[in-house]
Amino acid sequence: MGKGGKSQEEANNGEENMAAWLMGINNLKIQPFKLPPLGPHDVKVRMKAVGICGSDVHYLKTLRCADFVVKEPMVIGHECAGIIEEVGSEVKNLVPGDRVALEPGISCWRCDLCKGGRYNLCPEMKFFATPPVHGSLANQVVHPADLCFKLPDNVSLEEGAMCEPLSVGVHACRRAEIGPETNVLVMGAGPIGLVTMLAARAFGAPRIVIVDVDDNRLSVAKDLGADGVVKVSTNTQDVPEEVERICEVMGAAVDVSFDCAGFNKTMSTALSATRAGGKVCLVGMGHSEMTVPLTPAAAREVDVVGIFRYKNTWPLCLEFLRSGKIDVKPLITHRFGFSQKEVEEAFETSARGGNAIKVMFNL
Repeated sequence: MGKGGKSQEEANNGEENMAAWLMGINNLKIQPFKLPPLGPHDVKVRMKAVGICGSDVHYLKTLRCADFVVKEPMVIGHECAGIIEEVGSEVKNLVPGDRVALEPGISCWRCDLCKGGRYNLCPEMKFFATPPVHGSLANQVVHPADLCFKLPDNVSLEEGAMCEPLSVGVHACRRAEIGPETNVLVMGAGPIGLVTMLAARAFGAPRIVIVDVDDNRLSVAKDLGADGVVKVSTNTQDVPEEVERICEVMGAAVDVSFDCAGFNKTMSTALSATRAGGKVCLVGMGHSEMTVPLTPAAAREVDVVGIFRYKNTWPLCLEFLRSGKIDVKPLITHRFGFSQKEVEEAFETSARGGNAIKVMFNL
């Protein structure tokens, strides 16, 4: 188990608190959660804001997400912020009362990937609510101090929790080298598509077009600053016509496309719409395998890059929020407390989709 906590059988000495445990398919229970001892470089954080991610819903509905499978009860949640309650003996940069956003992944810092700076790819990563590591939808968690980032005075705890999904967009923009000369296409206007759009704008993208099958999400994207929106179908045969519409709405070449859905059709559209010499960044992971027109894209030297989570993004996310370059508040559409009934309702709200973008717990 990571610093997030230990199962009741493993820990007998820590303070008891309550957490939302995933017990089985569609089965969440608020139960006691024993904290591990506070290490010299750790802090104890009282959770105040925890968002629901698509991966949390996947675990609830199927007990798996990609190759990660839940085999025993697990505390859910990883998008979080809270208030420091206690610090370890060697912690110098944080004190009780500090409001912090938590980066949820603990890497080993010893492998070649970690030492090379790409710690997000560490094979020994211990990540909140990724089996078998417990998550953060709890009254309290213990976490390394170096993964807790102090919030600026004008950034709320809810905004702090939003640093986690925003980090995905920021990391994607870094990987795709977004700047003031980069016209951007975003496939998918769900939470990750929207934060990727916001990040691309903050990185200086002059024109952003976003694509989705849902009118409501496209309306939200427009309200958040998309320069153009294109409604598409789920039919792969419509790709050529839709690519034409996308290019018309863009009014210029598509330099970089972000596929924030990860399906055959979205990736095919991204590859086809991106200009020769451009770049496609695969962000979403809807399908583990895809059939896409890679050869024509290669003939046009369209680069394809992937991302996995993020690295060193929290300071930049917090600066974007502090400065007002990014406003994530409109993405938080639903709020719930931390009772058994509200936890169940919150996850059902997130799973239904509809007009829900980000569902947030206030603890």
